Amino acid sequence: MSHRLPDSSRSISFRRILALAGMAALAGGAIVADTTSAGADRRPTAIVALGDSAISGESAGSYEPGTDGPEDYCHRSANAEIRRTAIPGIDATVNLACSGAATSDIRIDGTSHYTEPPQSDQLRSVARQYDVRMLVLLVGANDEPAFSDTVLACVQAWLHPFGPGCASTAGATWPARVAAMAPKVEAVVNDLRTVMREAGYAEDAYQFVLQSYASPVTENMAWYHAFQGCPYRIGDALWGRTTAVPLLSAALRGVAARTGVRFLDFDRATDGHEACTTASSSWWENPLVVDDSQILRSGITSHIVQQSYHPNAVGHEQFGRCLTEFAALPAREGSCLVGTDGALHATAEAMASG
Repeated sequence: MSHRLPDSSRSISFRRILALAGMAALAGGAIVADTTSAGADRRPTAIVALGDSAISGESAGSYEPGTDGPEDYCHRSANAEIRRTAIPGIDATVNLACSGAATSDIRIDGTSHYTEPPQSDQLRSVARQYDVRMLVLLVGANDEPAFSDTVLACVQAWLHPFGPGCASTAGATWPARVAAMAPKVEAVVNDLRTVMREAGYAEDAYQFVLQSYASPVTENMAWYHAFQGCPYRIGDALWGRTTAVPLLSAALRGVAARTGVRFLDFDRATDGHEACTTASSSWWENPLVVDDSQILRSGITSHIVQQSYHPNAVGHEQFGRCLTEFAALPAREGSCLVGTDGALHATAEAMASG
């Protein structure tokens, strides 16, 4: 199966959507479906990604113009998972996800992030310009779990070897933080449903897939892992892979069950391919990445390490393969697991209760 979109498919940026919307407004009316006299929808079909850095394509390179600074650092990549799908009947992929986004940046009447309007507002335009067949959402890690801050706490623990590890410090509050996140993600799902309904879509007219996160590092690291870009204690990496990320997945699975959307679990998607495994050529996640170009452009800011501990281009290609397979499955819930062929595949599961 091909992992890339067919040549006829189009990758659409939000700025192009705004341009099209502006043209429609100048023409004197709202954007409406282009239909034949018999009522058939002639709009191009599309799938849409919403959420944060883990799905925008952060760390995968080849960022869309205008999303790599100096004001907008959404880092929407041409290599992002959504761009690496090959779902039959889909004409275009639309990436609305933005690095650093929290649930408030997606909600109806939500907050602006990196100068952009809430992703729900962006979806309104997309849903009228295209016949949207699937929404793919990944969000929550930047809310109470504060995943990036937790990763930093683990690095700081490595720098202070005689102090407690982040497995005990961050670990003590992790379950409560994840629990506080869940209702916010649930509210986002409901808001996106509302946007689609107001755009004229019945709930059974499109798929809605809520994804979970993959573990960026592993306890199965070589002794020189710190010098490869993974300055973590083995115990902290073990906690992250076997406790922190699975708890995050379980919470998102519960959201999917309560809202009736599909759930695709990436909890174990990077098994054996995390950053700093023995063979760097097999990594699907990037280690600590320092972007020297950002130092020259903006000085010492968080943007110089923004691309760290995210799926790389190879990882996104594998994720796109799994999403493509999951789209064709009848099961409500599935997991992305590495197969005997070394590639990532979707495995159907029974829907868990919330």
